[in-house]
Amino acid sequence: MKARVSIPPPPPPRGTLADRLGNSRRELRGAFRGTRERADKSTRTIVVGGGIAGISAALVLAERGVRVTLIEKGHELGGRLASYAERLPAGDSFQMERGFPAFYRHYYNLRAILQRVDPDLSILRPLADYPVLGPDGARESFAGLPTTAPLNLLSLLRRTPFVSLRDLRNIDPEAVRAMVAFDPQKSYARFDTESASTFLDRLNLPTKAREMVFRVFCHSVFHDERSVSAAEMLSMLHFYFLGNPEGMSFDVLEEPTGDVVFSPLARILASHGVDVRLGESVLEVVRERGDRIRVKTGSGELDAEGLVLAPDVTGLRAIYEASPMLAEDATFAATMEALCCCAPYVVFRLFYGQPVNDERAPFASIAGHGALDSITLYDRFEGESRRYALRTGGAVVQLQAFGLDPARDDASIRTELKATLGRLYPELEGADPLHEVYVRGASGPSFAPGSGATRARVATPYGNIAIAGDHVKVPFPSALMERAASSGIMAANALLDRWDVRGESLYTVPPRGFIASLGARIP
Repeated sequence: MKARVSIPPPPPPRGTLADRLGNSRRELRGAFRGTRERADKSTRTIVVGGGIAGISAALVLAERGVRVTLIEKGHELGGRLASYAERLPAGDSFQMERGFPAFYRHYYNLRAILQRVDPDLSILRPLADYPVLGPDGARESFAGLPTTAPLNLLSLLRRTPFVSLRDLRNIDPEAVRAMVAFDPQKSYARFDTESASTFLDRLNLPTKAREMVFRVFCHSVFHDERSVSAAEMLSMLHFYFLGNPEGMSFDVLEEPTGDVVFSPLARILASHGVDVRLGESVLEVVRERGDRIRVKTGSGELDAEGLVLAPDVTGLRAIYEASPMLAEDATFAATMEALCCCAPYVVFRLFYGQPVNDERAPFASIAGHGALDSITLYDRFEGESRRYALRTGGAVVQLQAFGLDPARDDASIRTELKATLGRLYPELEGADPLHEVYVRGASGPSFAPGSGATRARVATPYGNIAIAGDHVKVPFPSALMERAASSGIMAANALLDRWDVRGESLYTVPPRGFIASLGARIP
């Protein structure tokens, strides 16, 4: 029996004042051009990469009758979101994750994929707010703000204690206009070559306001303001705040990702006949006569009419370097050779034998406290961690840090993160965790100044080869898991168009800022 496919309802009619003010989502025009419901039974596609991007592409293709082989070098689906088994000193098993997945409510395309597993999205629970904690007890929040631009920005500036009327008079009006006039093409053309730090210097906000309000938008893509382009920061500001009709609240999973997301998605893939091959690496891609693709793996060779390349940046670069045919087009070769990863990040999970004070938020973003970026109290929402807390009377605390110096040693990072946690949550100061899990990685994509022009797109000059992942540049505001899902769907649609098969609809926040939608120019 085929798994039920849940298609999002159509958005409200466009063209009203509410639409123009950014009060509703948009259906992306021209997302697909095909007319048939299903592909020919002989149509084969290979998808490389078993993260969100690859799974999204494989699902959309398989639901339309394409015979899909999904190749993942890891031993589980999920990519950077995959959970894996760890064991506590007492012998109890638990699922560790490589980050904290926040499911924002404007992640329309990711949620459409999750609805294949759970049509009601009951696996998610809402977090009402996440505070930003700064130095000297400073606290900021994005909760309770209007969801329509420019009212959300004006309300934040009016409410925040970190910006005075005198400060507002000193803010650069051209920089403010650039924020509210975001345009996916024009803003990148104008601001991609400068860093977010340079842009914020020009904006001229007070130091504490800059740290408390804008840090979150840079670090949302695992960068600090010096290493991310101003255009990418403006895109994040628009996507998550100024142009987000759902507000900045998000939902979290009630159980580990492997249990409630990727294991069920694996079953859905199997129900559509997808051949999932875990623990298998791609050695080379060859394009043969008649537009056929041959993929060489450690266990043999596969042939197909289409190929979606959706590994992480490191994996994609390795496949490119091992496949001479992918370098035949000079522009595409330049795109692949420009691929690089962000600075290291750390995920540090601590299992305490004592509780955290009740007033602490389940998730807090951290500003102005050195390397620490966030504190997550997993036992406040995740079932597995809650069960640990009930058994031990303790707490499960996860610390994250992004944009770290590659030369910095792990011992000093661990020491700093635990010391900062103790200063912010004094009830844990000096407490020795019963168990620690420390994960360091550097697999996220770089969005460095000047990288926008060479960033990979979904379409390639090779026609039946498409690219997907959270590093891919898509023609509308998007980021992280939502960009991965969106690009995966776009990659599937690009192949389906070749076979005259109807693809999947795509949804987005209003693509341009409030001022840009009214015809104002980018400064």
